[in-house]
Amino acid sequence: MDRRRFLKLCGAAGLGFSVPVTLSSLRADEANSEPYDGPFYVVFNASGGWDTSYMMDPKGVNDINRLYKEGDILTHGNHRFAPIAKHIEAGMSNEDFFKKYGQELLVLHGLDYSVNNHSPCSRYMATGKLDSLAYPTFAALVAACRGSATPLAFLTFGNYSATGNLVPMARVPYLNSLSKLANADSIEGVLRHSYHDDFMLDRIERALQKQMEARVSRTRLPRSERTQNMLYAAQLNSKALQRVTPFIPTSTPKGRLNQQADIALACFKAGVCVSANLSIGQFDSHNNNDPDQMKLIPEFLSGIDYLVTRAEELKIREKLVIVMQSEMGRTPTYNKGNGKDHWSVGSIMFMGQGITGNRVIGATDAKQFLIPIDPKTLKTEPDGGIRVRPEHIHKALRQLAGIDQHAFSKQFPLDVAEKDALQHVFA
Repeated sequence: MDRRRFLKLCGAAGLGFSVPVTLSSLRADEANSEPYDGPFYVVFNASGGWDTSYMMDPKGVNDINRLYKEGDILTHGNHRFAPIAKHIEAGMSNEDFFKKYGQELLVLHGLDYSVNNHSPCSRYMATGKLDSLAYPTFAALVAACRGSATPLAFLTFGNYSATGNLVPMARVPYLNSLSKLANADSIEGVLRHSYHDDFMLDRIERALQKQMEARVSRTRLPRSERTQNMLYAAQLNSKALQRVTPFIPTSTPKGRLNQQADIALACFKAGVCVSANLSIGQFDSHNNNDPDQMKLIPEFLSGIDYLVTRAEELKIREKLVIVMQSEMGRTPTYNKGNGKDHWSVGSIMFMGQGITGNRVIGATDAKQFLIPIDPKTLKTEPDGGIRVRPEHIHKALRQLAGIDQHAFSKQFPLDVAEKDALQHVFA
């Protein structure tokens, strides 16, 4: 009973995390279910609105930027990017990022956010639906479709995280919280200080299984059935979460995204998680745009690099699908405070399983306005093309993940006509 009390009272104890339990009917043999083995989906969020002209969509004209000129713009393969190495003090520069990952990277420019307020933009980018609060994020949807029975199917560290009531939302903000969660039968998560010995744990497991089997055969009120399912699911999930322990780093890394990445990767490797929503904020640079972006962009790129490097060490890099996004861009002009305001045109990047890299789709013009594209050829088509919006991206992501025909996806349709769907955007 100590394990269940721990899970039930973790919030009151001040551990600062929450974990889901499966609400569906469970059988005793589900305790032996196989770990989820991928693909694993990671969405990186630059919350607040990044300045794409200092990243993957450089300009150097019309006073859009003040740190470089058009002739300073760098290239690697098919990618063009702003030179920032000499303007940063820490983190990863564009130069190093594109050199290391350019061959794997797909960039799409000219994304039309349609509005420029943070809340609706964040929701729109996360779900592909602007005018509904009911839609799940892509990370939540893919977790529900591919592995809703896993204990921490959808991990989130902030930003818009709606689930559409399809899958529970899990928040585990610190590595020591993950240790306590993974070792709930131990005092403070320390394996050598267990509440029970193995013999007693086995007796508890058998007793719970027999109780559950007996209750399944009896008719119960819906609330009673839900309560019993939650209790039994907590026991099963707690047992599965023990697989996480060997993959939890012994030291906490520096960097906001790095710790999030370690938590997500440990859960991926243990097969208890499908997707993770990673996020850092403060990109909303209304004042002093250039110094702010020169701190945040390198931190963001460094976090991506950290996740990929650690995933390679854990031998799951080839199973990752990574989305890198922000809910808006920055204006092509500076305000009186040397900052940049909200801009409803931006870019998005992808890499990972099923994604062909060294590719650039779409463009913005010299004044940072989007150029429409032909959805079939993916080439710019100023006169007859479409304006790519988040719903086009989400439709393509659902296809990439193989969940576009899933019942959950059909429950939340996207407003994209077939003639306007992006063709072969990832391959």
